[in-house]
This record gives sequence, structure tokens and C-alpha cells, in this order.
Amino acid sequence: MCSTEKHSLQRGMYFNLHKRQNIFLMSLRPNAPYADMVEDGGRTLIYEGHDEPKSDSISDPKLIDQPMYRNGNLSENGKFYNSAISYKNGKAEPIIVKVYEKIKPGMWAYNGLFKLIDSWRVNDGKRFVFKFRLSIIEQNLDIEQDNDDVPRIIPTDVKIKVWNRDKGKCVKCGSTENLHFDHIIPYSRGGSSLTEKNIQILCARCNIEKRDNIE
Repeated sequence: MCSTEKHSLQRGMYFNLHKRQNIFLMSLRPNAPYADMVEDGGRTLIYEGHDEPKSDSISDPKLIDQPMYRNGNLSENGKFYNSAISYKNGKAEPIIVKVYEKIKPGMWAYNGLFKLIDSWRVNDGKRFVFKFRLSIIEQNLDIEQDNDDVPRIIPTDVKIKVWNRDKGKCVKCGSTENLHFDHIIPYSRGGSSLTEKNIQILCARCNIEKRDNIE
């Protein structure tokens, strides 16, 4: 992930990284620090904003409202929030966010490109947090199939099984760079996301070469 983005990704949110890329790092694992969610079979993400960093003056960031500003400037929360509201009010096109999911320590999966279409603040019982709604970009969808009951995003436990089986490398060329989880029988043709038997690891080059072919 870091080699792909040519940046050491230490935070969970990056607005206009290298003046061209917006990135969210999400997690659906039990006890994840933020309440990220997947809806509509993977077509919609609800992403939680990020906390103030722990410091001498902030011993427990989970008791502090997530910041709109930091040191007098917009925080990453604030930048993404303003972009979402501008789109919602018809003043701008939606920004595109590249989403990675943490599978386990040191292991990240690319979940696709999403449009940021809404944002709001909500009280979680202890403080106010930001929420961001993202909708998957149409070209990421296999539009021949339109079944809301079938999840598009591969569940975390399936990804872990596939990663271990394929030894963390492309099954075609053996590359360990820029890896993707690929449906062997394409999702557009009814291929399941729920079983490791239909998922394999491919590098970006081999994934592009395969496209929607059944091999």
C-alpha cells in the first residue's frame, strides 16, 4: 500500500495527498478504533472521522470531540466534511476517495474508488464524531448483476484465508507489490464474495489483464 501510494501512510485520512489523491484507511475488524461500516452489499461505506492525537493534554482522545480544526487550520475531518457538504449543496463535484481496508497488522486490501457524497456529526454517547458517506464509483461495479442481497466487498475473514493460502503474492506472476483480491468467477457473472474458493490474489497488472474473463 505504501509503495503504491509512494507515501508512508501513518494516519487514517489523507486529503489531496501529493495534490492528487484522497485516501481513507478503514477497518471492519472487531475492536477497531473507529466504527466504519459497509452497507448495500459494499456499494456504500460509512466512515468515521478521526480523533485528536493523544498528548500530554489529551490522555483519552475517545472522550474529546473529533476536531474540525487543528492549530487554526482545517483538520482532515474538516477538509473532507467541507468537500462533502459542498457536493451535497450542489456547489461542487464529489471528490474521489481511494479506500484501503486493514485486514490484520501489516496487511491492507484495496477496496476501490468511492465518491464522497455526505457528511455529518453525531453524538456517540461520549462525544461528537464525524461520519462520511461514500458511494462506490460506477466503473468499480459489475453492473450486469444488481442483487442487493449479494455483497460485493469480500468479507475480512475470507480475505485472511485467501492471503494465507496464496502466501501474500500474485498467483499469476508471484509479485508481492500492489496486490488485489480478485473474483475468479467475476461478480458480474454471479461469482461469490463469500467463499475463498472464488477469490484469489492478483497484482494490479495481472488483474487488469484478466478483467472479467473466466480462466
